[in-house]
Amino acid sequence: MKTNSPIYIIEESRLRRNLQLIADVAKEADVEIILAFKAFALWKTFPIFREYIHSTTASSLCEARLAFEEFGERAHTYSPAYTDGEFDEIVRCSSHLTFNSLSQYERLHNRVPERVSIGLRVNPEYSEVGTMLYNPCAPGTRFGVTADKLPEQLPTDITGFHCHCHCESGADVLERTLVHIEEKFARWFPQLKWLNLGGGHLMTRKDYDVPHLINILRGLHERYPWLKIILEPGSAFAWQTGPLVSHIVDIVEDKGIRTAILDVSFTCHMPDCLEMPYYPEVRGAEHVESCNPQLSSLHQYRLGGNSCLSGDFMGLWQFDHELEVGEEVIFEDMIHYTTVKTNTFNGISHPAIGMLHANGELEILREFGYDDYKNRMD
Repeated sequence: MKTNSPIYIIEESRLRRNLQLIADVAKEADVEIILAFKAFALWKTFPIFREYIHSTTASSLCEARLAFEEFGERAHTYSPAYTDGEFDEIVRCSSHLTFNSLSQYERLHNRVPERVSIGLRVNPEYSEVGTMLYNPCAPGTRFGVTADKLPEQLPTDITGFHCHCHCESGADVLERTLVHIEEKFARWFPQLKWLNLGGGHLMTRKDYDVPHLINILRGLHERYPWLKIILEPGSAFAWQTGPLVSHIVDIVEDKGIRTAILDVSFTCHMPDCLEMPYYPEVRGAEHVESCNPQLSSLHQYRLGGNSCLSGDFMGLWQFDHELEVGEEVIFEDMIHYTTVKTNTFNGISHPAIGMLHANGELEILREFGYDDYKNRMD
């Protein structure tokens, strides 16, 4: 299928495969698994999600409203800092509300009605996330309360703990992390009704040990049968569900390095590639470490975005043919996080969003134009 302009394509069959696996884990382990909007918020796909899951998680007023108004259920909400002017509206759209600190709890908990379950984010001071940008338990973190700061008797309206320590992690990481969570916080569990283990559980990745995850969660239930266990992955739902299709608009050369300039931008449309950083998978190409200008027959190109940011380029890639203006360059697995982190820097044309249905029909869910850029400046 050829396209003439850039587009994110989410493949319905792959999305349903992930959703079915997640629903099966939730049933087998007797836990609740909910969608984190920070990784995926394409609300036109929510009717599909509702066939498999029943709740979502939010970290802001806009996400909480999206949960309530478009998903049709109040959100499990956590924010590092609730602002006074938005707080009451966030509460209206939430079923669970987690405070990041005891000081925020003390200032705001009296404004939370009884129907909302109040939680507290805790920090077990352990995480195996190697990239500090994504490590929520790094020294000096602004996330959560450590065990030494908790009173032995919790306030009666705190009914849950929220703990987030993972990023695209395996079941073995959860197993090791739980040792620290229980060691630090289990003495408070009899005072609680639920434990939210956060996101980063990449159970839809091919090499993920799903049976081990189920056994770990069953074991947690056996130790604390009164606790409702909640997981809120983001990437797992949309993992490997579709690409970003781009096109070559020019090929330039300097100091022996050829750059294929695309009609998409890394800083605008794939910001995680620059922030994390990581090399995306490019269909039909292999990432290489260095360029050999003497071997032009190797078809080596750097891929460049179309913004004015000097660093808007990515790596060096080996293709199996000479690239030409107009041909597609397809970036795999660009639905989770990427679609929610895009921006309109430089007024770069935003890729459309499409859904590829099982029958091969490509439905355009959204196209973007000048008004979308202009309205962000209002």
